[in-house]
Amino acid sequence: QVQLVESGGGLVQAGGSLRLSCAASGSIFSIIAMRWYRQAPEKQRELVAAITSGDSTNYADSVKGRFTISRDNAKNTVYLQMNSLKPEDTAVYYCNFYIEPSYRLPRDYWGQGTQVTVSS
Repeated sequence: QVQLVESGGGLVQAGGSLRLSCAASGSIFSIIAMRWYRQAPEKQRELVAAITSGDSTNYADSVKGRFTISRDNAKNTVYLQMNSLKPEDTAVYYCNFYIEPSYRLPRDYWGQGTQVTVSS
């Protein structure tokens, strides 16, 4: 069974920084892609950043130049470094991995979510 555990959310003032982490554990054959999504109150979940096994990255326009996604393959962990935070970045952040588990077909797995609140 595969599990994702997130950490690093919290309350920060506008202009501040936070780093989110998400670690996968369990019977993992390969991690194909790692993504961060966020969902603000009464809004749809949106893709924030993604990184592939080949280290290709892409970002939502709203976070380009401020957020950086990175991965540590040895630790099955993805990070989201968030700088110059704005109140509109306030949301619950979810990590999402597309994983090929051992002896199973690839599928999406989700973290439990971590709250990020940016005060003005």
